[in-house]
Amino acid sequence: MGEVIARLAMSLDGYVAGPDSGREHPLGIGGERLHAWVYGLRTFRRMQGMEGGTDGPDDDLIAEWVERPGAVVMGHGMYITGEIPWGDDPPFHAPVYVVTHHPREPLVKEGGTTFHFVTEGPGRALELAREAAGDKDVSLAGGADLVQQFIRAGWLDELLLHVVPVLACGGRRLFGDRGELGDQHIEWAKTQVVDSPGVTHIRLRAVRADSRE
Repeated sequence: MGEVIARLAMSLDGYVAGPDSGREHPLGIGGERLHAWVYGLRTFRRMQGMEGGTDGPDDDLIAEWVERPGAVVMGHGMYITGEIPWGDDPPFHAPVYVVTHHPREPLVKEGGTTFHFVTEGPGRALELAREAAGDKDVSLAGGADLVQQFIRAGWLDELLLHVVPVLACGGRRLFGDRGELGDQHIEWAKTQVVDSPGVTHIRLRAVRADSRE
């Protein structure tokens, strides 16, 4: 069985989306600054059907992450904001399980992506994604609320943060600011740091209680 992994770009002040994220502003106002470093990479351009692009450590990380998942879990809010920009050929190329309160039939897209809408909660979505992924990993696509739920439940094994040297000064914080993660001490082990001019990549692994005994 694979692991549950998540990869997010984050500002220095902890935001993963700018203010007013939604259909009109999928990344929030100013949120594109968090992702500017990826747009010229070879792997990203290939995923968009374009040629060229730069390689190097940044591209190596993205290329690895593209290959690892066999299925994806995401929240309803992320699906709503991404549905139009993703178009007919979304970038996932794998089964995607959307945690939602709105039941609907699976939506088949080009490139191997099928959206399944799961109304029984994130735990059930994870079960279905694990079954679909087989020996490959399950990617937790977001948004922040769902990532917080997975961290709180102890389901997230690995977190790759792309820390961008900007201050968002508003929007959606990855780790919340109102006690969303509860009051328990949560530990992570830093396993890799890759520093580039426009971004610092920090790979973290969850430290389970039994591993500290």
